[in-house]
Amino acid sequence: MSHSVPMTKESYEALQEELKRLIREERPRVIQDIAEARSHGDLSENAEYDAAKNRQAFIEGRIQELQGKLARAYVVDLTGMKPDKVVFGATVTLYDTASEEEVTYKIVGEEEADIKLGKISCTSPVGKALIGHKLDDSVKIKVPSGLTREYEIIDIKYL
Repeated sequence: MSHSVPMTKESYEALQEELKRLIREERPRVIQDIAEARSHGDLSENAEYDAAKNRQAFIEGRIQELQGKLARAYVVDLTGMKPDKVVFGATVTLYDTASEEEVTYKIVGEEEADIKLGKISCTSPVGKALIGHKLDDSVKIKVPSGLTREYEIIDIKYL
């Protein structure tokens, strides 16, 4: 059995929109492309037909993948909650005591994580270490490089 996967509301809605687009726009378009390529005759040497069939396989695979993700999704909605501790979906601003710099992360699910966008997984070393801590807490975290960093939690928001 597959387990439920925590997901932010924004990510869930983005996956729903992509699924709708694939079903309503991309699938009919590729079916039309296949029909048009068939009308050109010999399918054994028809590059348009092969390309359209490959595109159809990709679209159908992506639709199944999205449906699976959405079926397993557990949407975490923090609306109305008081941001008193770091939880899944929280946006946390940290002060790095060594570099004296601030950094902000949003704690998200594994599939949503993108460090370039400031989104870290709740299962990453930093994400795991932060969960449950409160404002002004000092947290020592062994980061993937092997170093231990010390952060102070200076802001928590539930956006």
